[in-house]
Formats: sequence, C-alpha cells, structure tokens
Amino acid sequence: MPRKVEDLSVADGPSLDRLVRRMGAGGGFTAKGVSDGVDLLARMLADEEMTLFLSFPADLIATGFRGLVHDLVRGGYVDAILTTCGTLDHDVARAEKPYYHGAWDLDDRELHRRGLYRLGNLVIPEANYGKVIERRMQRLLRRLWSAGTRSLTTRDLVWAIGEDLGPERGRGSIARAAFERKVPVFVPGITDGAVGSQLWLFWQDHKELEIDLLRDEQLLSDLVYGAKRAGALMIGGGISKHHTIWWNQFRGGLDAALYVTTAVEWDGSLSGARTREAISWGKVKPRAAHLTVEGDATVLLPLMVGAALERLRR
Repeated sequence: MPRKVEDLSVADGPSLDRLVRRMGAGGGFTAKGVSDGVDLLARMLADEEMTLFLSFPADLIATGFRGLVHDLVRGGYVDAILTTCGTLDHDVARAEKPYYHGAWDLDDRELHRRGLYRLGNLVIPEANYGKVIERRMQRLLRRLWSAGTRSLTTRDLVWAIGEDLGPERGRGSIARAAFERKVPVFVPGITDGAVGSQLWLFWQDHKELEIDLLRDEQLLSDLVYGAKRAGALMIGGGISKHHTIWWNQFRGGLDAALYVTTAVEWDGSLSGARTREAISWGKVKPRAAHLTVEGDATVLLPLMVGAALERLRR
C-alpha cells in the first residue's frame, strides 16, 4: 500500500530531525526530497568506511555557509573537498575583514563609485577583499620561497594558508580546519580568482615557482582508488562537481551521491544534470543510493546537515 500524505505540524517546536521526518511524511514536493536527502546524508556520514567527497562553488563561502563547511571539516565528516579559487579568496578575506548584508536591488553604479562590491544580496568593501588577499598571499609566498619551496600542489597551498592564518585569526576558516585535520582541498581552477592572481603576480619575479596540478590529480587518484566505498555531497555545479564525479568514474562510480542544485537540466549543462544522468557515464554506480534535491543550498543545507548530525548524535 502507498503511504498516505500526512499533515505537517510545527506547533510543538520539533527538532530539526523530527521536522524533516514530518516533511517526508507530508509528501510535499521539495520537502519530500529534503527528507529523503537527510536519510541519505545521515547514512553517508555514519559510514566510517566511506570516503566522502564534498564539492561546492565559491559564492557560498561569502555567506554563513562557510561555517557549515568549517564544522564538517573540523568534525571529521569529510575526507576531501573540491572547490574553486574563490573559496580561498573569501576564506582568507573573511579571516581578516567582515562582509556585510546588502540587497539584490542596490544601485550597482553607486556601489562602484563608493568602492563596494555586490555579491547577490551581500556587500563587500573593496578594501576588505583584494588588498587583504594580496598582503597575506604575498607575505606567505615570500616566506615559502625563503624556506626553499619551489613547487606546490593546491592541497599544499591550502594547508599553508591555514597554517599561516593561525588558530586565532583562522577561527572559522576552512583552510585552517583543513590544515589542522589534514583534509585535502583540491582547487583545479586555481588561477580563476584573487589567490590565483597573486600566485601569477609572485611568479613574475620567481619563475621557478610551480603549481603542480598533476600531483594534485595523483593525490586525488590515490584517494579514489583507495576508497572501499565512495560518496559525494555535491553543492552546485561547475568544475567542483565535475572533478568529483569525473575521478570517481575510474573506480566504477560513486556508491552514494547527494546533489543540491538550483540549475535546470533541460539546457544540457553539467550543473543541471541530475545524479541519474551520471549513471550513464559510469560516474555513479547503477545500484548507488543517489538523489538530487532542488533548492538554494544556503537554505537547505543547514537544515539537512543539522538534522543528519542530530540523528547521528542520537
């Protein structure tokens, strides 16, 4: 017999886990996907023999989502991160200076005149971004060069940034948490951002410096082939998502995949492709537990991760 749709109540102030269970019983559209997603996420987080990959784009790290990623890393819940250069930009900048609330409909010409960047409904003072990143990165690169460093993977670079931030300034930093927990962070598109631009600028006078992306790929390959089971929590799309599923196809595909996206699939984009499409490429196993949840990750992930961790703690 099919399950009947039940009415949803929040009058008793349910916990996050109880709330998502009720959302599943309510059977309503994305609410059902969120509930099923928590079930899958909790199973992945509880599986101590699963190598768990986390991928996401940089814009999320300009928001409070940064704290969620930090907590997952510090808590030992993820084994590797794949992301874009902007993640490092925002992580470094926010370790030094604040970002601010704004609005979607601010006058962008006026913001430009005042030296303010708009990222969605956030506002970032120009002085809190580029100059901050330049100072810290140039100082760090000079120190690494003086110590004899001539080659860096992006994993090495992220750990070096985390170490350089230190425990106080690095509180809340993803790079710092990754350094402390020795969680590899891979940034295949490292030149596409402010940190990457600082690498290029430093290279102008230090041509022996090498960013060894192929060694990054070897480290990633070792993780993939060494996994007894592999799972992925993928937020958004782009190079972060693709690098995650691309490498896992070489082991026959992911054993579990949870994808949260706002992209549509009818334009044929990777970002919009649902997890079921990845099965045809061998990037997700045919018998894998997999699910795509449609919605804004800044809304859904705090609810989903919070509920899953609550369930695990119980």
